[in-house]
Amino acid sequence: MPAWIVCHPELVHRMLVDTRTFDKGGSQYDRLRTLMGDGLVTSRQETHRRQRRRLQPRFHATRVAAYTDLMGTETAALCDTWRPGQHVDVSAATMALTTRVTSRVLLSDTLDEAAAAELRECLSTVVRGLFVRTVVPLDAPFRVPLPANRRYRDALERLHGLIDAAVARRRAQAPRDDLLGTLLAAERGQDGPAITGQEVHDHLITLLLTGVETTALLLASLFSLLARHPEAERRVHEEVDTVLGGRAPTAAELPLLVHTGNAVTETLRHSPPGWLFTRVTTEETELGGCRIPRGATVLYSPYLLHHDPVSFPEPERFLPDRWLPERAAAVPHGAMLPFAAGNRKCIGDTLAVAEATVALATIAGRLRLRHPPGPVAPVCPAVTLGPRSLVMTCEPRPVRTSPARPGAPQPGAGRICPAASGSAPLTPAPLAAASAEPTSPEPAPPGPGGAAPRPARRQDHSDPKGR
Repeated sequence: MPAWIVCHPELVHRMLVDTRTFDKGGSQYDRLRTLMGDGLVTSRQETHRRQRRRLQPRFHATRVAAYTDLMGTETAALCDTWRPGQHVDVSAATMALTTRVTSRVLLSDTLDEAAAAELRECLSTVVRGLFVRTVVPLDAPFRVPLPANRRYRDALERLHGLIDAAVARRRAQAPRDDLLGTLLAAERGQDGPAITGQEVHDHLITLLLTGVETTALLLASLFSLLARHPEAERRVHEEVDTVLGGRAPTAAELPLLVHTGNAVTETLRHSPPGWLFTRVTTEETELGGCRIPRGATVLYSPYLLHHDPVSFPEPERFLPDRWLPERAAAVPHGAMLPFAAGNRKCIGDTLAVAEATVALATIAGRLRLRHPPGPVAPVCPAVTLGPRSLVMTCEPRPVRTSPARPGAPQPGAGRICPAASGSAPLTPAPLAAASAEPTSPEPAPPGPGGAAPRPARRQDHSDPKGR
């Protein structure tokens, strides 16, 4: 069966919002289902609608605002382990940070330090082995007892075991107000039909896998890009000094961090962690003048959309100012889709943007990260896109402290200010119209005989490079 790739932003948006016709499915999602179960990422539309209604309130902007202190505390703790002149594995550090934040959002403090460290190790191994398993059509190579296959299977078993143990501990405790608490209440049949214990497990695995690595790669790309663009970095440093004066941000202060937020948004455009996704048609349909049969694989690439010079002049340049309101208004509808759109958008998009913004503001308020001398290694796409072995050097920077706000603690490096009472919901303006996909993307297979997919291309403004 041939495949189609959709390249025009309006057609991509139309496809994403028409979930009845363009559903999750195909060989890659079948393979992901063996890892994640039937959770938000891999479930079919009818199942997904029920799942989404149950979990969506936990990711409302007001809930995310309550996590801001947690994000700042974890980031400040990470900074405390760094010293001037130290070479830091930024990829590993951001993975550790997002694992701690995500696991605490999902499970509160159910995991102790040893379990959290094991969780990070397992997630890293599983993600590395996931790419090849989603593109190779045969299972036989992965049944051979090679060291890489044994490491993957062992990490996967340990990961599932860690989640099962966490759930078992919580079942024996009093109910708690976190996502696991919501799932266990649903298992007991509160506020609707009861879900199974397997569904509880599958949701936790899915949210861990999709909430940890993609945000870690976003942060690694962000620090790498800022280090190569000193003017953008300078604006972030001046802003966090002026607004925060050495503190981590509160939820109410995030909208004040305009340049910081724009740097996060521009990184999502320039280097989206989710770079390629697929859909499968449930019936024969038409898109962009092409007839697409039932059961066909349809691809779209946020990276391709975000690097189209028609939508984004000078697309290879890192220009956070393109997200200033007067310029962002000119971006064509559907051209910026780091998190997809429609009712399959990423349930954690607001959480991911807030986490990246808090982490950047907290770290930039205390130090800068520099590339070692020599060329920066190019990023190779895998199941996700981003630097996986980024080493940078810590440099201290002077911080201009600002006066404390009335009723707030005195500012100080690494001190976390409690969230202000009645904090406004987090509304990252540049991404307000950009919904998201909560999964690590997986490249789709070639057409029959290895032929390239047939594109459903735009009829105007086509890319001369044929991307």
